[in-house]
Order: sequence, then C-alpha cells, then structure tokens
Amino acid sequence: MSETTQQPPSRVRFAQISEDEAGQRIDNYLLRQFKGVPKSHIYRILRKGEVRVNKKRIKPTYKLVAGDEVRLPPVRTGEKKTRRPPDEVIERLESRIVYDDERLIVVNKPAGLAVHAGSGVEFGVIDVMQQIDKRAKELFLVHRLDRDTSGCLLIARDRQALRALQTALENNDVDKFYTALVMGHWGDQDSRVDMPLRRNKMHGGERLVQVDSDGKQAVSDFKVVREYAGKPAGIGCSLMKIQLITGRTHQIRVHGAESGHPLAGDRRYGDEEFNQQMRSFGLKRMFLHASALNFPHPDNGQTMHIEPPLDDELQQILDRLAA
Repeated sequence: MSETTQQPPSRVRFAQISEDEAGQRIDNYLLRQFKGVPKSHIYRILRKGEVRVNKKRIKPTYKLVAGDEVRLPPVRTGEKKTRRPPDEVIERLESRIVYDDERLIVVNKPAGLAVHAGSGVEFGVIDVMQQIDKRAKELFLVHRLDRDTSGCLLIARDRQALRALQTALENNDVDKFYTALVMGHWGDQDSRVDMPLRRNKMHGGERLVQVDSDGKQAVSDFKVVREYAGKPAGIGCSLMKIQLITGRTHQIRVHGAESGHPLAGDRRYGDEEFNQQMRSFGLKRMFLHASALNFPHPDNGQTMHIEPPLDDELQQILDRLAA
C-alpha cells in the first residue's frame, strides 16, 4: 500500500520557465512541482491567486512561455511512497513495446492497466515504463486510453516531443483507429456518428457520459469489417473499425450504444444479455482495442504508422465466432 508522509510547508519561491518547460499548462506544471498535493488544492491556490505568472493571476489552462516567472506559494506536500510494480507486470509491458526511439515510445497497453496511478490504483503505465526505461528522467503521456481499453498508447520522452505531438493532435494531424465488436448487424453502409457528449450523472462513484445537445461535439466514423450472422444466440454481432474524429471520454462506447450497437463486454453502457452470451464465447473483458496510430514524428514530421496485431484473447473470440 502507498504511504504518505507530511512535509513542512515550503517558502514562497519564484521559478523561471525554461524552453524545455514551456508549452505545458500551469496546473500540470504545479502538479509536478508539488508532488503529493491533491488536485483540488492546486486549483484552489490558482483560484485564490496565490500562484501568479509575471505577477498576474492566471487560469489553470494558461500555457507557460519560456521566460515566464512563476510565483510558487508555500504548500504542505505529502510525499507518496508508491509500491514498485510487480516484476510480471513490468515484463509484460516491456514485451508490448511496439516502437521505441530517442523521442517517443508506443506501447500496446494491456486491458486492465490504468495509464496513471490514482484513487485505488497503485501504479499505471507511466510508473511501469519508468521502471523499464531509465534513459528519461520523466515520461509524458501524449493521450489517454481507458483502463479497460487495450492498444496503442503514445508516450513522449521529453517535453519538446510532447509539445510537438500534442500540437499535432490539436491540428487533427493524428489519426486514431480502434477495433470493436458490437451487438447486432450494423448494415452495409459505413456511418459517421455525430452526437455531442456530456459527463454528468454518477455511477458507482464515476461519471456517466451521455448524449446531450449542450455537450461537446463528438464525431466517430464506424466501418464494418465483418458481420457474424446469428451468433451468439441469434443476436449476431459486427466487427467494426472506428476512427475517432474527436476524442471525448467513452466516445466510442456511448456512440455505439446510442446507435443501437453496444460494445461486447461493456458493463457500463452495454447490453447485459449480449454480454452474458459473449462470456459464453470466452470474452472476459470489453472488446475495444486501439488498433492503429498515424502521427508525424516530432523530429522530421515523417508520418509514422503503428499497427500491432490484435490481442490474442480478442482474436480467439473472433475465431470462435467464425467457426
């Protein structure tokens, strides 16, 4: 278990932002400066104006610029002693690195492993990767995947690579593709699902995402790869390739469910009868896999295409459905 030891409050200090630190949001910068301090406290000192940039109040979304002077108030920190990830987890993730160079890593994240440690989660992908990779002092997630989703996860080795890749994301220069098995026959036509999403209701301590006209725009392109007629138990199912045009929380899961085709194994937005039938075929997890990434390399802009094979456990389900 993690232990927390309280450290005495620091004094007011001032930090000048370097070229390497520029481009990150002030809230993320503060979370790294004050390790062990809850996010709620970080946002509180920002809201109260205790943190200032160039003597001015700033919002949590402010992006730091090289040369900025940041006022850091005294904060009592709690240093967390986190348990080292088990060797089997380290070995498993190391075996799933699909691309690795001096600037970035792409790992085929297994389902069930969170990207970050957090409430009730002792370690995440980044913690495990820090045990594997000793070259970088710190690794940075370029984007996220849900804990129950497997597949391509892009990690930057330095802040400059992080900024370049995040800029590519903002400019829609990164293509993210997913493979999913959904209930029923989707039909012959490929479909663009454009439904705004909003996180609002609580479900077991976590927020549910729902279609809401006041929500954020969310667009997904669904393409049928193969249909499995009459299986399981006469319902039938479809293997889909999905491209995310936007990247909202639970976007594919909600878009599929709202289109009448919930994902196999999805306990939150799925169909329980369908899930039960899929369990009889051996499915023990949600059938959602981040199958491919296209992105410009931060050094030269060359388009990288990363597409590892489907996880064995998912491929076995497809083989049984096709038998």
